[in-house]
Amino acid sequence: MFQPLSLFLGLRYTRARYGQRFTRFIQRVSLFGLILGVAALIIVGSVMNGFEAELKNRILSVVPQLEVTQAADETGGIADWQGLLEALPPQSGQQAVVPEVTSEGVVQSEQQLQAVSVQGIFPESPGSAIQLHPLRQHLSTGELDLRAGSYHVVLGYSLAQQLNVWPGQKIRLIAAGGGIYTPLGLLPAQRLVTVVGVVRMQSEADEHLVVMNGADLARILRMAPNHVTGVRYYFADPFQALPAAAQLQAELQDGLQVKSWRESYGHLFDAVSMEKRMINLMLGLIIAVAAFNIVSSLMMVVQDKRSDIAILNTMGLAPYKIRRMIMFQGLTTGVIGSSIGLGLGLLISRFINDILRAVGVDLSFAGPAGLPVVVDVWQVSATVFAALLLTFLATLFPAWQASHVLPAHALRYE
Repeated sequence: MFQPLSLFLGLRYTRARYGQRFTRFIQRVSLFGLILGVAALIIVGSVMNGFEAELKNRILSVVPQLEVTQAADETGGIADWQGLLEALPPQSGQQAVVPEVTSEGVVQSEQQLQAVSVQGIFPESPGSAIQLHPLRQHLSTGELDLRAGSYHVVLGYSLAQQLNVWPGQKIRLIAAGGGIYTPLGLLPAQRLVTVVGVVRMQSEADEHLVVMNGADLARILRMAPNHVTGVRYYFADPFQALPAAAQLQAELQDGLQVKSWRESYGHLFDAVSMEKRMINLMLGLIIAVAAFNIVSSLMMVVQDKRSDIAILNTMGLAPYKIRRMIMFQGLTTGVIGSSIGLGLGLLISRFINDILRAVGVDLSFAGPAGLPVVVDVWQVSATVFAALLLTFLATLFPAWQASHVLPAHALRYE
């Protein structure tokens, strides 16, 4: 049952201005540590969430999230891809399924060669709007003119810089597949193509991205008419492609296989996830240190107030009420520190780019919008809950010690 007396006494000891100065100093250090720990976890966690979301947007919106392709030992492409689309069951979070023609290759300018990944898309197919949206959103220069028969290509920004080619210029595309054998040896599939646009995703995809019309790429690869190399899935959340891959593999017929983005970019997102965990662990230690300081400060309070606690005992205050009194005193520090840290963390997260620019930090590496920030409500709630839980645990031993103060010993020399 709730006892207002325990709460009253705990709050009174918290607000008391008398007592040992060192005890009050330790209490303030504990409060400051909680504020700093909670605010830092919220700020850093929100920025890391933003970077992860940007990686999803800038990389996984362009590269295949999930593909159904021919097995490695099969050649010639998929003939009845329309029937394949109808046979494939819909997946959770699925936004679109589109045909594609892809190939590894090399592009050659007047200055150098560069290995690339060529993506052939079909702008007229249903669902192509989702496929073209990130390209339009991050188009740096030129246009997305990918009409069939035009042999137009769109390059990643870093690739265009390395080749020193820009819209209107021609480059030679040499595809890895589609070569034919002649008496003089293997004749690779190649063609002069025209650069019509450059997209700047601000990710490693810029270094090897080449996009063109799927029908044009199929002709370069000498594929049969209406054949494609596979079909590509787009999801509302690219992470939904991982469980969908396992489900689709069980449904596919022989000769087909499923590839997800994890095979190519899993290491990158694993590194980001590991970095988030390590940063959260290190910043969480700040809260843990603050909790240890609360233990120290409460133990000092118990020693400083032994005579007061003994008098309360002699007046009939039950031991469990004394425990509650000390616990309320420690929890008051936890609640105040967590609340101020929560408000401070959310406020700085909201204006972090303005604050960094005001102190002269160069944010050009993060793009014109600055650092990406995504505040996760569940993550923030878990941070505050963890701080309160550690504070509660820190009060248990001092509260137990206070409830075992013997009045005869405490008041012997009073």
